[in-house]
Amino acid sequence: MRILYPFLAILAVSLIAYLGGKVTGLQYLFGVVLPYLAFAVFIVGFVNRVLYWAKSPVPFRIPTTCGQGKSLDWINQDRLDCPNNKLEVIGRMLLEVFAFRSLFRNTKAEVHDGPKLVYGSSKWLWLFAILFHYSFLIVVIRHLRLFTEPVPSFVALTEFFDGILQIGAPTMYQTDVILLAAVAFLFLRRILSRHVKYISLAADYFPLFLIFAIALSGVLMRFYFRVDVIAIKQLTVGIATLSPVLPAGIHPIFFVHVLLVCILLVYFPFSKLMHMGGVFLSPTRNMSNNSRSVRHINPWNDPSIKPHSYAAYEDEFRDVMKEAGIPVEKE
Repeated sequence: MRILYPFLAILAVSLIAYLGGKVTGLQYLFGVVLPYLAFAVFIVGFVNRVLYWAKSPVPFRIPTTCGQGKSLDWINQDRLDCPNNKLEVIGRMLLEVFAFRSLFRNTKAEVHDGPKLVYGSSKWLWLFAILFHYSFLIVVIRHLRLFTEPVPSFVALTEFFDGILQIGAPTMYQTDVILLAAVAFLFLRRILSRHVKYISLAADYFPLFLIFAIALSGVLMRFYFRVDVIAIKQLTVGIATLSPVLPAGIHPIFFVHVLLVCILLVYFPFSKLMHMGGVFLSPTRNMSNNSRSVRHINPWNDPSIKPHSYAAYEDEFRDVMKEAGIPVEKE
């Protein structure tokens, strides 16, 4: 049911959009009204979620450390896995955001006969995850040509290199294939790996089905249904300039694509997909591990409560500690 319900939901939405795309009144709803509403929900939800995280107090240093921290001069520090200053934190964050470094270092654990616990590499997950994210980014950049006139040079350059293999006519973009393959891999991993399948919920399958349906409808729109691109650009440029015009003759598959994208925008701020913004605010990543050199005082401490050092604690309870056999520093 965790797989079936999200799949049926995407199928039902696609069918509704396809049928509604044949009705003139619903075309304006799907093509103009819903995109504006979805974009507004996305922006407000995204900003609200980020501000909520930013206001959350983090009184202590809790960075995830996987290497040697700054210590004596003759001990080599792992500057990326245990950063000690802001510059090292920036280096760590850049590798995390652009290269998924923590996922690259991820390992998987399996129990073999014996029983024996065996750790192994998990690089396939990193590879398909990075292919998915970068392909999605390039697809979004390519779509900017529909909202701009004239088309920016970086968009045209991205589109050129994405279709440089010139597969078919019209050109099959590499990122379209990679995106579909990457989503398929992430889905198969969730149903074939019993460990991942056990912890997967409907909320984990829904975005996979949704993104796959968006990519598939886009490919179908380009190669099978052959929609009127000029009419679509007239609509999208009108939406971007806040003067929407709905041309006649747009194929219903376009409204399927648009409605699925709108659902993704609305769903995004309230889902796990918000890790796109949350990674920058994660205290386990954006904090330096300098607790050895800098004293961090909890701002929530009651000022009326004075610090009680171990020396004072021992002075107060030395006799009781000696009777209990607890070693003391001073006799």
